Amino acid sequence: MNAATPLSTAGSAPPVPVPPVIAFFPETAPFSEEQRAWLNGFFAAVLSPQGLASGAPASPAEGAAPAPATEADDGAPWHDASMPLDERMKLAEGRPLPRRMMAAMAQQDCGQCGYLCESYGAALASGKETKLNLCAPGGKETMRMLKSLAAELGEAPAAAPAETVPAAPVGAPGSSRDNPASVTFLSRRRLNKGASEKETWHVEFDLAAAGLDYTVGDSFGIFPTNDPALVDAVLEAIGASCEEMIGDRLARDVLGEAVSLGAAPDGLFQLLTYHSGGEMRRKARALAAGEDPDGDAASLDVLAALEKFGRPRLAPEVLAEALEPLQPRLYSISSSPAATPGKLSLTVDAVRYRVGARTRLGVGSTFLAARVPEGGSFRAYVQKAHGFALPADPAVPVIMVGPGTGIAPFRAFLWERMAVKAPGRNWLFFGHQRSDCDFFYEDELAGMKANGHLSRLTLAWSRDGSEKVYVQDRMRQVGEELYRWLEEGAHFYICGDAKRMARDVEHALVDVIAAHGGKSTDAALAYVAALKKAGRYQADVY
Repeated sequence: MNAATPLSTAGSAPPVPVPPVIAFFPETAPFSEEQRAWLNGFFAAVLSPQGLASGAPASPAEGAAPAPATEADDGAPWHDASMPLDERMKLAEGRPLPRRMMAAMAQQDCGQCGYLCESYGAALASGKETKLNLCAPGGKETMRMLKSLAAELGEAPAAAPAETVPAAPVGAPGSSRDNPASVTFLSRRRLNKGASEKETWHVEFDLAAAGLDYTVGDSFGIFPTNDPALVDAVLEAIGASCEEMIGDRLARDVLGEAVSLGAAPDGLFQLLTYHSGGEMRRKARALAAGEDPDGDAASLDVLAALEKFGRPRLAPEVLAEALEPLQPRLYSISSSPAATPGKLSLTVDAVRYRVGARTRLGVGSTFLAARVPEGGSFRAYVQKAHGFALPADPAVPVIMVGPGTGIAPFRAFLWERMAVKAPGRNWLFFGHQRSDCDFFYEDELAGMKANGHLSRLTLAWSRDGSEKVYVQDRMRQVGEELYRWLEEGAHFYICGDAKRMARDVEHALVDVIAAHGGKSTDAALAYVAALKKAGRYQADVY
């Protein structure tokens, strides 16, 4: 992005004075100094009376990417994390390139790429950003679409490994993914009991030496390493030894720390076309183009792809160049700096699943659950929240819906409100599989309920009885009181799975408003839209 400049006006009218640059984006925002200056200048211009008259967004939280003041705000109707990519792109048809690039993102505004969905699209379209592979939630689907869209710029920018396109540090160490700090891992304890089918951990970190600070609602970005056993298996598959070098580093270290060994990227399949023949070469080309000739594309990680194509003999350096950089992982923070200063905690599901004869591991989750030792250090940073925070007025009531690990930010909210003696009422909806082994933080919540801090605790267990009960079912059952809280000014929060749970919870909320507010479905939808616009409906989804 360029430094802030006055926006031009349509026609021959005299230029509109630009108001002083207001800090809409603080120094802690996930942008470089240049990007922050541009964004602050842009919003200072469009928020003038003339800017608002042109149809520009009323606030940065409403989701419009930087655009000329004369362009009408399209409202970004595709900005919905539960919407499939093809539907998002259809809604964005005919829009300017930055908007279509925004529509290709995962729509989570997670900040994992160092931008928000709108600002990443704008940076790519302007040429200020060249990496197409930063949207981790969108994965290959997003990167392929961005590659197609970037072709409109004349020459698609390469999805180069992060180390070949150095990024300028942003802010103090630990304030962005481009300038992480070193933090110390303190401890882990399992939250599940007995015969639970899940493996969920409460993990804690010492931030004192790193000098990091955070606010409840923020996320924690970690730079994990790959499973050493998987690294060794990949090296064996290409006929390489653990002692081979890539430049001045051991190949084992590069594959363990710098590149992703997860979903096989298009670049690997392109490489495999040169090491295959006949029908297998045709299949490699098809996979590189995003096709699925054998119906197994979704299950092909790097090792599985190498095995599928006969374990070709490759130099480790050649393999590494065909892979994507290992991206940081973001987790919702589950602690309060007011309650536990100098420390930070996460609530993490360890991801382990079988594909054929091999167990696959979630990189970040199993790094935290098993691989990083107590007292060990690794790189991490605080990702400031975008539109996910407690009400400014501590007397405002809050309703929190967070099943499973979605409880994380709401544990933080509860501890924060208790530490600062906030008088507002608190209502938590929590759900999981079984009450006897999956009731996370049961003792803490019971204590908060007993002392009156947690006004209401509504629980849903999907495996306790003959019928599955979810948080959205409980919402409908207590709909009358839920609607009363909303009418009394409560803020509504949700954290968890974007594609299913969050969508189902929003549908339940619409039903509650329609049933107990005496409204039509359209009016109930408008009610929820008004909550969102007012900042009273906030979501942290993934």
